[in-house]
Amino acid sequence: MPYAVTVIFDLKPGTQDAFMPHIINNAQCSVRDEPGCRQFDVCTDPSQPDTVFLYELYDDLAAFEAHQQMPHYLETGPKIADMVAGKTLRTFERVDR
Repeated sequence: MPYAVTVIFDLKPGTQDAFMPHIINNAQCSVRDEPGCRQFDVCTDPSQPDTVFLYELYDDLAAFEAHQQMPHYLETGPKIADMVAGKTLRTFERVDR
């Protein structure tokens, strides 16, 4: 069953330019290297430069858990940690009608 993940990063002021290459690399590696990752969008709003929104879609919970063990994921965390003021992660499963 499809598994969606949303993440909102609240960045420390002035860090978006340094943050973006790391999170974009993580997104690109996820889609390219993880068979269970179907979509990984990195979104911003120019009027809110300290907020970055991620939308990720996986085949299932197991695919998301596998994502969290991938080298690109594990390497990204320490690189961005000092730029992040807060992080909100939410997960959703699709409801079949």
